[in-house]
Amino acid sequence: MNTQPDDILLRTDTDGVATLTLNRPSARNALSTGLMAALQTEIDAIAQDISVRVVVIAANGPAFCAGHDLREVRGTPTREAYEALFAQCSALMLSITRLPQPVIARVHATATAAGSQLVATCDLAVAAETARFATPGVNIGLFCSTPMVAVSRNMGRKQTMEMLLTGDMIDAEAARTGGLINKVVPDAELDDAVSAYARQIVSKSPLTLKIGKEAFYRQLEMPLEDAYTYASEVMVANMLARDAGEGIDAFLEKRDPEWTGE
Repeated sequence: MNTQPDDILLRTDTDGVATLTLNRPSARNALSTGLMAALQTEIDAIAQDISVRVVVIAANGPAFCAGHDLREVRGTPTREAYEALFAQCSALMLSITRLPQPVIARVHATATAAGSQLVATCDLAVAAETARFATPGVNIGLFCSTPMVAVSRNMGRKQTMEMLLTGDMIDAEAARTGGLINKVVPDAELDDAVSAYARQIVSKSPLTLKIGKEAFYRQLEMPLEDAYTYASEVMVANMLARDAGEGIDAFLEKRDPEWTGE
């Protein structure tokens, strides 16, 4: 993707890391249908791109993401339009979950409604100290039902319900202790913290990460016994892969492994 500074989504690739930057700063990076389509296009392309080992989702401007574009939503107040909007958003979130590569959210500022959903959907999330999070739909008569799906799979029930029922903002540290994000750092250290995660992940076997990410999300929805049966099958397949043999041999021989992705 060859992006220009005024594109609504920017992409840069460096050392196996693809950074997708939401670029609607004047609209607080609200997820318009156009922005979601652009994200979907890039996620679909990255899924087939073996040169990309990690994805970072970032944003420009005063907010990380303000959720759906309410002006656009009210512009076509029909059942068909609303169904298409939420189907598009749900498909995008599922694509991020199903992407073979790990995805890190770089949260520099406020993430609300579907913005919090986007953060929750990413595999890892690092936030600046000044970042804030909310599911405030209740304040405008619209319960954050689709954001609830992702947020409730990260945070405890009581914390999630408090966000949903009150619409109140929580700070970055509360988001961390609640399980919505992994790490809180001073604003000036955000890029370094995200890069450290990305570099660490890039050093691992891409095949192993693909196998592991898929298995993680699949087993979460299974009963305990079924999850162990499935995970055991995954472990067997993983053990038979070349990278697993190489990794074990490298560990025993006290050398760095040479991954082939096989």
